[in-house]
Amino acid sequence: MNLKLKIWRQANAEAKGEIVTYNISDVSPDMSFLEMMDMHNEQLIETGEDPVAFDHDCREGICGMCSMFINGEAHGPDRLVTTCQLHMRKFKDGDTITIEPFRADAFPVIKDLAVDRSAFDRIQQAGGFVSVNTSGNTQDANAIPIDKHDADKAFDAATCIGCGACVASCKNASAMLFVSAKVSQYSLLPQGKVEATDRVLNMVNQMDEEGFGNCTNTGACEVECPKGISLENIARMNREYMSASLKG
Repeated sequence: MNLKLKIWRQANAEAKGEIVTYNISDVSPDMSFLEMMDMHNEQLIETGEDPVAFDHDCREGICGMCSMFINGEAHGPDRLVTTCQLHMRKFKDGDTITIEPFRADAFPVIKDLAVDRSAFDRIQQAGGFVSVNTSGNTQDANAIPIDKHDADKAFDAATCIGCGACVASCKNASAMLFVSAKVSQYSLLPQGKVEATDRVLNMVNQMDEEGFGNCTNTGACEVECPKGISLENIARMNREYMSASLKG
Protein backbone atom coordinates (compact mmCIF):
# COMPACT_ATOMS: atom_id res chain seq x y z
CA MET A 1 0.00 0.00 0.00
CA ASN A 2 0.97 3.60 -0.59
CA LEU A 3 -0.03 5.93 2.23
CA LYS A 4 0.19 9.57 3.23
CA LEU A 5 1.17 10.10 6.89
CA LYS A 6 0.40 13.36 8.65
CA ILE A 7 2.44 13.15 11.86
CA TRP A 8 2.69 15.56 14.77
CA ARG A 9 6.33 16.64 15.14
CA GLN A 10 7.51 18.47 18.25
CA ALA A 11 11.18 18.68 19.18
CA ASN A 12 10.59 18.92 22.94
CA ALA A 13 8.05 19.98 25.55
CA GLU A 14 8.78 23.68 25.07
CA ALA A 15 8.91 23.70 21.27
CA LYS A 16 5.98 24.57 19.04
CA GLY A 17 4.70 21.48 17.27
CA GLU A 18 3.20 21.04 13.82
CA ILE A 19 1.77 18.40 11.52
CA VAL A 20 4.32 17.22 8.94
CA THR A 21 3.24 15.24 5.88
CA TYR A 22 5.18 12.20 4.64
CA ASN A 23 4.60 9.63 1.91
CA ILE A 24 5.34 5.96 2.50
CA SER A 25 5.12 3.11 -0.01
CA ASP A 26 5.23 -0.69 -0.09
CA VAL A 27 3.42 -1.06 3.23
CA SER A 28 2.26 -4.62 3.80
CA PRO A 29 -1.32 -5.09 5.08
CA ASP A 30 0.10 -7.69 7.48
CA MET A 31 2.33 -5.15 9.24
CA SER A 32 1.34 -3.88 12.65
CA PHE A 33 0.98 -0.11 12.92
CA LEU A 34 4.20 0.11 14.91
CA GLU A 35 6.06 -1.93 12.30
CA MET A 36 4.88 0.59 9.73
CA MET A 37 6.21 3.38 11.96
CA ASP A 38 9.54 1.54 12.26
CA MET A 39 9.70 1.28 8.48
CA HIS A 40 8.97 4.99 8.17
CA ASN A 41 11.67 5.87 10.72
CA GLU A 42 14.22 3.75 8.86
CA GLN A 43 13.50 5.78 5.74
CA LEU A 44 13.86 9.04 7.68
CA ILE A 45 17.20 7.93 9.11
CA GLU A 46 18.45 6.97 5.65
CA THR A 47 17.71 10.50 4.41
CA GLY A 48 19.35 12.11 7.42
CA GLU A 49 16.11 13.22 9.08
CA ASP A 50 15.19 12.90 12.74
CA PRO A 51 13.07 9.77 13.33
CA VAL A 52 9.64 10.11 14.90
CA ALA A 53 9.69 9.52 18.66
CA PHE A 54 6.93 7.26 19.96
CA ASP A 55 6.41 5.08 23.02
CA HIS A 56 6.46 1.28 22.76
CA ASP A 57 7.68 -1.67 24.75
CA CYS A 58 6.25 -5.21 24.77
CA ARG A 59 4.29 -4.97 21.49
CA GLU A 60 1.98 -7.67 22.84
CA GLY A 61 -0.91 -5.45 23.94
CA ILE A 62 -0.25 -5.63 27.67
CA CYS A 63 2.18 -2.82 28.59
CA GLY A 64 0.05 0.18 27.59
CA MET A 65 2.99 2.14 26.20
CA CYS A 66 2.02 2.62 22.53
CA SER A 67 -0.12 5.73 22.90
CA MET A 68 -1.07 7.20 19.52
CA PHE A 69 -4.14 9.11 18.44
CA ILE A 70 -4.79 7.77 14.94
CA ASN A 71 -7.35 9.43 12.67
CA GLY A 72 -9.11 10.89 15.69
CA GLU A 73 -9.21 7.68 17.74
CA ALA A 74 -7.03 6.45 20.57
CA HIS A 75 -5.10 3.40 19.29
CA GLY A 76 -6.77 3.77 15.88
CA PRO A 77 -9.83 2.43 14.01
CA ASP A 78 -10.29 -0.88 15.79
CA ARG A 79 -11.74 -1.98 19.10
CA LEU A 80 -10.20 -3.78 22.08
CA VAL A 81 -6.67 -3.39 20.68
CA THR A 82 -3.64 -1.30 21.46
CA THR A 83 -1.67 0.46 18.71
CA CYS A 84 0.80 -2.43 18.52
CA GLN A 85 -2.13 -4.80 17.83
CA LEU A 86 -3.56 -2.59 15.10
CA HIS A 87 -2.71 -3.94 11.65
CA MET A 88 -2.38 -2.02 8.42
CA ARG A 89 -5.15 -4.10 6.84
CA LYS A 90 -7.50 -1.70 8.64
CA PHE A 91 -6.43 0.94 6.10
CA LYS A 92 -6.68 1.11 2.32
CA ASP A 93 -4.19 1.93 -0.40
CA GLY A 94 -3.99 5.69 -0.83
CA ASP A 95 -5.33 6.51 2.63
CA THR A 96 -4.21 9.56 4.59
CA ILE A 97 -3.44 8.72 8.23
CA THR A 98 -3.19 11.48 10.82
CA ILE A 99 -1.09 10.51 13.85
CA GLU A 100 -0.98 12.63 17.00
CA PRO A 101 0.03 12.19 20.64
CA PHE A 102 -2.56 11.72 23.39
CA ARG A 103 -3.83 15.22 24.19
CA ALA A 104 -4.24 16.22 27.85
CA ASP A 105 -2.72 18.86 30.11
CA ALA A 106 -1.79 16.07 32.51
CA PHE A 107 0.02 14.24 29.66
CA PRO A 108 2.57 16.82 28.46
CA VAL A 109 4.36 16.03 25.21
CA ILE A 110 7.96 14.90 25.63
CA LYS A 111 8.76 14.69 21.93
CA ASP A 112 6.66 14.04 18.83
CA LEU A 113 4.19 11.27 19.78
CA ALA A 114 5.70 10.48 23.20
CA VAL A 115 3.93 11.93 26.23
CA ASP A 116 4.68 11.96 29.95
CA ARG A 117 2.11 9.75 31.71
CA SER A 118 3.81 9.77 35.11
CA ALA A 119 0.62 11.36 36.48
CA PHE A 120 -0.85 7.84 36.41
CA ASP A 121 2.11 6.58 38.46
CA ARG A 122 1.52 9.24 41.11
CA ILE A 123 -2.17 8.32 41.32
CA GLN A 124 -1.19 4.69 41.83
CA GLN A 125 1.33 5.67 44.49
CA ALA A 126 -1.39 7.61 46.32
CA GLY A 127 -3.37 4.46 47.03
CA GLY A 128 -3.28 1.79 44.35
CA PHE A 129 -1.69 -0.87 46.51
CA VAL A 130 -2.28 -3.17 49.49
CA SER A 131 0.02 -2.54 52.45
CA VAL A 132 -1.12 -5.49 54.57
CA ASN A 133 1.84 -7.46 55.93
CA THR A 134 2.07 -10.59 53.83
CA SER A 135 5.13 -12.07 55.51
CA GLY A 136 5.16 -14.68 58.24
CA ASN A 137 2.16 -16.71 59.38
CA THR A 138 -0.59 -15.16 57.25
CA GLN A 139 -3.78 -16.66 55.89
CA ASP A 140 -3.52 -18.18 52.43
CA ALA A 141 -5.40 -16.03 49.94
CA ASN A 142 -6.92 -19.13 48.39
CA ALA A 143 -8.52 -19.92 51.74
CA ILE A 144 -10.47 -16.63 51.85
CA PRO A 145 -14.02 -17.12 50.48
CA ILE A 146 -14.77 -14.63 47.70
CA ASP A 147 -17.97 -14.47 45.72
CA LYS A 148 -17.29 -15.58 42.12
CA HIS A 149 -19.19 -12.58 40.76
CA ASP A 150 -16.98 -10.17 42.75
CA ALA A 151 -13.79 -12.04 41.85
CA ASP A 152 -14.62 -11.82 38.14
CA LYS A 153 -15.35 -8.09 38.36
CA ALA A 154 -12.12 -7.49 40.28
CA PHE A 155 -10.18 -9.39 37.63
CA ASP A 156 -11.86 -7.42 34.83
CA ALA A 157 -10.90 -4.15 36.54
CA ALA A 158 -7.33 -5.37 37.06
CA THR A 159 -6.87 -5.82 33.30
CA CYS A 160 -6.46 -2.03 32.94
CA ILE A 161 -2.98 -1.43 31.49
CA GLY A 162 -2.87 2.31 32.19
CA CYS A 163 -2.36 3.31 28.58
CA GLY A 164 -4.34 6.54 28.87
CA ALA A 165 -6.73 5.95 25.96
CA CYS A 166 -9.60 6.87 28.27
CA VAL A 167 -8.02 10.26 28.97
CA ALA A 168 -7.23 10.91 25.29
CA SER A 169 -10.78 9.99 24.25
CA CYS A 170 -12.55 12.16 26.83
CA LYS A 171 -13.42 15.75 25.87
CA ASN A 172 -12.56 16.74 29.46
CA ALA A 173 -9.42 14.59 29.60
CA SER A 174 -10.86 12.69 32.55
CA ALA A 175 -8.96 9.86 34.23
CA MET A 176 -12.06 8.50 35.96
CA LEU A 177 -12.05 5.16 34.13
CA PHE A 178 -8.40 4.51 34.96
CA VAL A 179 -8.74 5.50 38.63
CA SER A 180 -12.01 3.63 39.06
CA ALA A 181 -10.45 0.45 37.65
CA LYS A 182 -7.61 0.67 40.16
CA VAL A 183 -10.00 1.38 43.02
CA SER A 184 -12.40 -1.38 41.97
CA GLN A 185 -9.85 -4.17 41.75
CA TYR A 186 -9.19 -3.71 45.48
CA SER A 187 -12.61 -2.64 46.76
CA LEU A 188 -14.19 -5.85 45.47
CA LEU A 189 -11.77 -8.09 47.39
CA PRO A 190 -11.37 -8.59 51.16
CA GLN A 191 -7.64 -7.83 50.95
CA GLY A 192 -8.52 -4.30 49.86
CA LYS A 193 -11.06 -3.53 52.57
CA VAL A 194 -8.50 -2.61 55.23
CA GLU A 195 -7.53 0.76 53.70
CA ALA A 196 -10.49 1.24 51.35
CA THR A 197 -11.44 4.62 52.83
CA ASP A 198 -7.99 6.18 52.49
CA ARG A 199 -7.42 4.60 49.11
CA VAL A 200 -10.34 6.14 47.23
CA LEU A 201 -9.96 9.55 48.88
CA ASN A 202 -6.22 9.72 48.20
CA MET A 203 -6.42 8.50 44.61
CA VAL A 204 -9.28 10.80 43.65
CA ASN A 205 -7.58 13.78 45.30
CA GLN A 206 -4.34 13.00 43.47
CA MET A 207 -6.26 12.70 40.20
CA ASP A 208 -7.64 16.19 40.73
CA GLU A 209 -4.22 17.58 41.64
CA GLU A 210 -2.76 16.20 38.41
CA GLY A 211 -5.21 18.31 36.41
CA PHE A 212 -7.47 15.67 34.90
CA GLY A 213 -11.01 16.80 34.06
CA ASN A 214 -14.35 15.56 35.33
CA CYS A 215 -16.28 12.65 33.86
CA THR A 216 -18.40 13.63 30.85
CA ASN A 217 -20.79 10.65 31.05
CA THR A 218 -20.51 10.16 27.28
CA GLY A 219 -18.87 6.74 27.52
CA ALA A 220 -16.09 7.42 25.01
CA CYS A 221 -13.56 6.06 27.48
CA GLU A 222 -15.13 2.60 27.59
CA VAL A 223 -15.51 2.49 23.81
CA GLU A 224 -11.84 3.32 23.17
CA CYS A 225 -10.38 1.30 26.06
CA PRO A 226 -8.27 -1.56 24.62
CA LYS A 227 -9.25 -3.77 27.56
CA GLY A 228 -12.95 -2.88 27.59
CA ILE A 229 -12.95 -1.54 31.16
CA SER A 230 -16.60 -0.97 32.10
CA LEU A 231 -18.21 2.30 33.14
CA GLU A 232 -19.62 0.33 36.07
CA ASN A 233 -16.28 0.90 37.75
CA ILE A 234 -16.82 4.66 37.74
CA ALA A 235 -20.19 4.20 39.44
CA ARG A 236 -18.55 1.91 42.00
CA MET A 237 -15.78 4.43 42.68
CA ASN A 238 -18.33 7.21 43.15
CA ARG A 239 -20.12 5.08 45.73
CA GLU A 240 -16.85 4.27 47.46
CA TYR A 241 -15.88 7.95 47.46
CA MET A 242 -19.22 9.06 48.89
CA SER A 243 -19.04 6.44 51.62
CA ALA A 244 -15.44 7.35 52.48
CA SER A 245 -16.30 11.06 52.59
CA LEU A 246 -19.14 10.46 55.04
CA LYS A 247 -16.84 8.46 57.29
CA GLY A 248 -14.62 11.51 57.45
